[in-house]
Amino acid sequence: MSNHLFDAIRRFMPKSEATFIETLNGHILTYGDMLTLSAQIANVLVEQGVEKGDRIAVQVEKSAEALMLYLACVRCGAVYLPLNTGYTVSELEYFFNDAKPALIVVATENSEKLAALITECGAVMETLGDNGDGTLMVKASSASTEFTDIACDADDLAAILYTSGTTGRSKGAMLSHNNLLSNALTLRDYWQFTSADRLIHALPIFHTHGLFVATNCILVSGASMFLLPKFDPEAIIARLSQATVLMGVPTFYVRLAQDERVNRTSTASMRLFISGSAPLLAETHEKFREKTGHVILERYGMTETNMNTSNPYNGERIAGTVGFPLPGVEVRVMDMEKCTPLPHGQTGMLEVRGPNVFKGYWNMPEKTKEELRENGFFITGDLGLIDERGYVHIVGRGKDLVISGGYNIYPKEVESEIDQLEGVVESAVIGVPHQDFGEGVTAVVVLQENAELDENTVLGSLTEKLARYKLPKRIIFVDELPRNTMGKVQKNVLRKSYNHIYQ
Repeated sequence: MSNHLFDAIRRFMPKSEATFIETLNGHILTYGDMLTLSAQIANVLVEQGVEKGDRIAVQVEKSAEALMLYLACVRCGAVYLPLNTGYTVSELEYFFNDAKPALIVVATENSEKLAALITECGAVMETLGDNGDGTLMVKASSASTEFTDIACDADDLAAILYTSGTTGRSKGAMLSHNNLLSNALTLRDYWQFTSADRLIHALPIFHTHGLFVATNCILVSGASMFLLPKFDPEAIIARLSQATVLMGVPTFYVRLAQDERVNRTSTASMRLFISGSAPLLAETHEKFREKTGHVILERYGMTETNMNTSNPYNGERIAGTVGFPLPGVEVRVMDMEKCTPLPHGQTGMLEVRGPNVFKGYWNMPEKTKEELRENGFFITGDLGLIDERGYVHIVGRGKDLVISGGYNIYPKEVESEIDQLEGVVESAVIGVPHQDFGEGVTAVVVLQENAELDENTVLGSLTEKLARYKLPKRIIFVDELPRNTMGKVQKNVLRKSYNHIYQ
């Protein structure tokens, strides 16, 4: 039996001297280096007692060595568990106790404050600095460069990614070798990646977007990447002429579209700009197209499934939609009360089924049963519709649905109208407790500098566009909306902030 995921990486690997990664300081790692380094790290893991199926928790800064650690885990049959670098010690305690990792790799500078917790959890600690230093790489430097990959079949676990936990305890999504490989191959073909591509990789690697979508797409196409530590407009713009693809979140494109150096000339060698992890405003979509001639390709995915849909590579990419179901992936819209499929044009709960859908939640069989149907469809928690042309539209999260006076209000519908107003940058509509209506529709709005809009003006502009029950009870102006690491607006934070405004 082979190692399902890594055997595929070997199969699509170009010549060993071909570039895999170029770092910010110009250091080159070839595909041959990738095989050597991942083998050395895998040997260290095995020497530390790691066995097939053991979890390896990782909270380190982004680096080429961190990606080699991910591949080493794949090769030795371990389950890779990346953790947000922003998590506190108390947050890490939950993840460590829940996943029970055999080995935990932490940033060198955090080793002292985490040592006691890691010892309590019964795990081995290694360190990894963002410059490739730390105990892990010291040991790897003297380890054998040969490693016999541990046999793993398609259904064996490759990773556990914890969800953001905005509605309760974070859940560990269990992803198999085939979940990752099937999605990478589908995206490679759908987005037409080849060995000639060079990706600007500016995403974090503790999240499915940067870790699996970006990295695995490069690996299975034999392409290369510029590995940037974080989003840095200067570094991205400097590499546009040498790259072909950028994967980003909407914030990337908002910032880039504001820079006069981003234009048709500077982006002439680029063939694809991809956006995801949060909704892309139609205004950003259009502004970027006008400046560069490139139409951003928006897609839709989540921790539990990797990618589900994508706007077409060849064909019309429509702002405000996330395109069509990917080949091999089924998407349906369900009536939440009747549990029956809805026709095109009607809003309901999105459900997906395909080889990309995870195996369930770690240590949460009841939660798995609630969200993963026996027929294989996963209940995403996202509200959406499929239009007559087959394009999927995301309306919002199910938990963000506002029920006011017995009526269902989809925030996206109200936000779309507010966002079209001159002077508005963006908005977020939430429901907060209201003694008369149950929930009061509330709009939190970010204005452009020097915009002359007030609450009455905004409300007045909406009266002829929205039914009365959809109108916000209050308009609140703020400098910016709270966002998580991937750029998603944190409506749970807004609901908490304005929980008492009607009391």
